[in-house]
Formats: sequence, C-alpha cells, structure tokens
Amino acid sequence: MLGVRAIRTQDFEILQHHGFFNEQTRYERGHLIAPDGTRVLANFADPDARRVIAAQCMGSKLHHGLVLHGGFYLGPRDFYQGLRELSIDDRAAICLCGVDKINQLDRNPRLYRQQRRHARFINTCMMVTLSGAFVSDGLADGRVVSGVGGQYNFVAQAHQLDDGRSILLLRASREVGGQAQSNVVFNYGHITIPRHLRDIVITEYGIADLRSKSDSEIAKALIAIADSRFQAELLKQAQAVGKIEAGWQIPEAQRHNLPSMLEQKLSPYRASELPLFPFGCDFDAQEQRLLPVLGRVRDRAAKTPRWKLLLALLRFMPKSIPAALQNDLQRLQLVTPQSVEDRVAQMLVVEELQRS
Repeated sequence: MLGVRAIRTQDFEILQHHGFFNEQTRYERGHLIAPDGTRVLANFADPDARRVIAAQCMGSKLHHGLVLHGGFYLGPRDFYQGLRELSIDDRAAICLCGVDKINQLDRNPRLYRQQRRHARFINTCMMVTLSGAFVSDGLADGRVVSGVGGQYNFVAQAHQLDDGRSILLLRASREVGGQAQSNVVFNYGHITIPRHLRDIVITEYGIADLRSKSDSEIAKALIAIADSRFQAELLKQAQAVGKIEAGWQIPEAQRHNLPSMLEQKLSPYRASELPLFPFGCDFDAQEQRLLPVLGRVRDRAAKTPRWKLLLALLRFMPKSIPAALQNDLQRLQLVTPQSVEDRVAQMLVVEELQRS
C-alpha cells in the first residue's frame, strides 16, 4: 500500500475483501463514505481522508489470507484423503493456480517481488555440465523425456530477485543397463537451463554454490559433488581444455563419494529416521520390503551374461524353495513360472530374498 494514493473501485473491493476496510465503509465515485456518513476523497495523499480512514474505516483484522499457492497436488491416497477432510477455512487458505503465477513474475511484478522476498526455488534435473548448464527434459539424441514444465521460468525468476536463489537437485549417478553413469558431465548435446542461470546445485554428496563464480571454480565445485567413480575423468577433461589448472587435485574429503559409503552412513537410520518413503506411499509393508529386492534383481539380470543366467537356472532347484518365501513369490506371481524369463526371475528373487 505504500505506493498507492488514489483508490479505484477494484482497489477498494480487494482491500475490503481482505479486511483492510470494514464492512460498513462504502465506495462511491472516487469517494469513501465512512460508517457515520462522512464523505472523503478515496486518496491516501489527502490528510482529511487519512484521518477519517484511521478513525472509522479500518477493519479490525485481515481476512481471506492464503498460506500456499500451488499448481498441482501429488502424493499417496492418504494425502488426498487429508485434503478432502480439511475444513472449509483451511481449504480456502490454499490457492491452486497456474504455473504462470507460480513460476514467474510477469503477471504482477511489484506484488510478486514482495511475496517472494528471500525466496528459494527448488527443482530437480537429470544432469549438469561442468559449465553449470542443466539437462531436465531431453537427451542428446533428441529423445524427449518430459516437458520442461515451466522450469526455465522458475529458475530465471530467482535471478530477477535481489535475494532469490535457485536450487537444482540431481542424483550424482544412475544405472543404465547395469552400468553406472555419471549425471555430472563435462558437456552435453542438449540443455534445458543455460549456464548463465546457474546457481546452487545439490547431489547426495554435497552442495555447490555456482553463482558469480569463474568457470574454473564452477568445474571444481561440481567435480567435488560428483560420484567419485567419475571424478578423475571429469577432471582430465576439464584440464585438457584449460578450465582447471594442471596442478589442481580433488580434495581428500571429496574423493570418497560412493553409494557404498553413503549407504554405510545412512543404514543405521533407515528403519526410523529415514524410511523408504518418508512422505508416505500406496505400497503395503510387503511391497515396500520387496521393492529393494526387485531393484537388485534387475541389476543382476542386466549385469550377468545370458548364458550364465541359463547355466545357473539349470542348477536351480525350485522344489527347495523355503516355505517362508512362498507368500512373496505369490505376490510377484512367480510361484509357478511358465516362461524361461519368469523362471530366471523366480531364481533371482529367491536368491535375493535369502540373501537379505
């Protein structure tokens, strides 16, 4: 309100709706009519108007406030049930709107800047290059993985605000055909977010603050939070083109960024503080227990030559499967496999269940 002087009809209606003006105050042809009938100019620059507004027209408290703007909901069934059970007042405090309002400032820059003070815009991506560009929607060969979904605008608005920050999260590595690949890459043939919008990047191994840094500092920071199985090659590529000086070495503290190290540190907390689905899910207890098993089965099937799987299948004795595993095999429809593929799957599942 500091920049507002003259009040228009729509201004008055909005302010009264939110409780700035009480219900007894009226607006008529550029004038405010106080509860006692006093008529003044609807203009905060007018001293008489300010005195009347302060004495008679102010509301006692604000109304119809919003605690959250959102573009969509996503979660398990009990999350949606919780939304349905909200009271009318609580539900009214959540405003669903388009991403054109959430992801950018264009619709009302002055208001949105005030609403986004010290804002942190958090999103995910698939890969990041050593120059600070991000890949989120497509691959180098032209395959489209997903829509951009307004991510560019979401990131860009952080740079339009003096105190805003963009935070992009990604996994340091991924499994493709049973082989680990780095999601921190030297360069890539397709990008979603260009390097000039780089800011904060987070992997499971740490945080890299890239804003206002040199190319060398950016490359070093990203290598430090990469999977250590790929750090040496990334460093070699960066040094080959002069982005990192020849004598620089990866700090000792960042040379052990491995899934095994991470699991060793987190495993004591898996059962309590770090459940598999901390925000809830639709999987029952049996399904949650089987999910990691199926992941390991998939990895073994991808890494093991087909002839070795068939040889192991010849040695596998289905009749010796413990009775305790029958319920899990029933859930996976692998009690009486028909095809060779299903028989191999049964064998691998049984071995993983016995191992775990």
